[in-house]
Amino acid sequence: MLITFEGIEGSGKSTQADMLRDALVEKGYKVTLTREPGWGQLGHLIRTIILEDRDLELDPLAELFLFCADRAQHVKDYIEPRLRNGEIVICDRFFDSTIVYQGYGRKLDMRFVTKTARASAGDTTPDMTFLLNLPVREGLSRLRGRGGTTKMDEEPVEFHELIRQGYLLLSRRDPDRIIKINAARDAVSIHEEIRDSVLLRLTS
Repeated sequence: MLITFEGIEGSGKSTQADMLRDALVEKGYKVTLTREPGWGQLGHLIRTIILEDRDLELDPLAELFLFCADRAQHVKDYIEPRLRNGEIVICDRFFDSTIVYQGYGRKLDMRFVTKTARASAGDTTPDMTFLLNLPVREGLSRLRGRGGTTKMDEEPVEFHELIRQGYLLLSRRDPDRIIKINAARDAVSIHEEIRDSVLLRLTS
């Protein structure tokens, strides 16, 4: 099973992915936690280029292809082998992020972005996607509180609003896969809702 977490910056994806991994391991499941971009040697390089190198202003199309290159390698070398081995893979961001950020945020052609993003994952599609829905200003406030922001975090508020609306649109189009979660609550309440949804799927 592939479980992905999506949401605007500061929505708590990484925290919830960690908590879900720990809960499933405690139940006896074999679980792998990973993220995009950033897995492996190529992923680390791409993450640095996209999110950390402030001297480089990427063309939106170049940004799209870098994210997709990271995913193609990630899926082939890391995610697919673990899924074939019967593991549960939890991924912090996947192709929905690319569709939303490069399509809605960067305003590239949506059909092209969607096709490219999905193609980069091959035949691998998440079984469950948790969209942590949070007002943009609250998410950005959380980012300021924790420090260590990336280039993407520092985009204008209007950009992040486009991202949030893009995610909400995707969730309406694919409600069977994308589960919208109210992320304006305490972390434990959010985790319990996510954990219960996953366990119900695993045991049904």
